[in-house]
Amino acid sequence: MKGKHGIKIMLVDDEPHILQFLEFGLSNEGFEVITAQDGMSAVTAAREYEPHVVVLDVMMPGIDGFEVCRLLKKTGNNVSVIMLTAKDEVEDRVKGLTLGADDYVVKPFSFEELLARIHARLRNQFPSLFGEVSYGPFRIDDGRREIIYGNRVLELSPTEYELLKYLVLNHGIVLSKTKILDKVWGYDFGGEENIVEVYIRSLRDKLRDKEHRLIRTLRGSGYRVDLP
Repeated sequence: MKGKHGIKIMLVDDEPHILQFLEFGLSNEGFEVITAQDGMSAVTAAREYEPHVVVLDVMMPGIDGFEVCRLLKKTGNNVSVIMLTAKDEVEDRVKGLTLGADDYVVKPFSFEELLARIHARLRNQFPSLFGEVSYGPFRIDDGRREIIYGNRVLELSPTEYELLKYLVLNHGIVLSKTKILDKVWGYDFGGEENIVEVYIRSLRDKLRDKEHRLIRTLRGSGYRVDLP
């Protein structure tokens, strides 16, 4: 990474000792850190602060972490949410992920584990902070807004660039048309889901992926990029 200066982390937890511990550790790692002890303060501060990553406790008085996550994702800002939960229950994880959470950590956790997950989310959602990043045969340069496949710079429209980047960064994961529309076109997109098929077809042409081995269609589920 080019350096952690300018990478903003928001910590949201109603337990002061946890906030103090995490703020100290992440500040020492070079991140810019802001804290909030309740959900409403977190939502308000996030609008002004625009953090890259929010580390969000589930169990809080007033507005709980699930509602805060929903409100943060509703803004349309490219924020990554890592939820902290004291319960290692499938229902909590599913609920958080359904509301848009990007990852979760079960309490008690080690600082090293949380730090690794923060780095993973930054690499996934903010590759420009790292300069050029490589995934298999792909190289993504967010600064130049270029994607190189093998030795070829792909000629991509702005939307094709965002779509291919999203697919590659989430390689190995099945992405539904609805999720792709939300992440690439935005929550307020009023068009048809078929637009995704049109852009996928164009990307396959430009990747020379005639047999759909790179961008796979999973009938009834969505699309998945499989890297060689």
